[in-house]
Amino acid sequence: MSEFNVVDSSGWIEYFADGSNADFFEAAIEDAERLVVPSISVYEVFKRLLAEVDGEEKGLRVAAMMQRGRVVDLGAELALEAAKVSREGKIPMADSIILATARGCGATLWTQDSDFEGIEGVRYIEKKS
Repeated sequence: MSEFNVVDSSGWIEYFADGSNADFFEAAIEDAERLVVPSISVYEVFKRLLAEVDGEEKGLRVAAMMQRGRVVDLGAELALEAAKVSREGKIPMADSIILATARGCGATLWTQDSDFEGIEGVRYIEKKS
């Protein structure tokens, strides 16, 4: 197990919605000292919450909680690495940025997104219906 954790956007949403897999993400999210947050995850989670009633207010609270961890911005070096990850693994853009961020920080990636299933360095749990 690595020293740091990255929770992908689906994990954050599951945790804040108190979904059936929320417990799986709890330890990683609540350990702010070891938490690394890709800036694209802040974007994705906030955008998703904007669609809800009173979503902006909730989204801002959630974004503030996400920023308790170390937020990693998408710079040129990370963008290049994410492009390689995307091409090699046939992974969508946002997911490749999240995975490249985790790898660059030596972090374990926690997810319920099936795009990551079977990838080294990923703790995956199947999303329950």
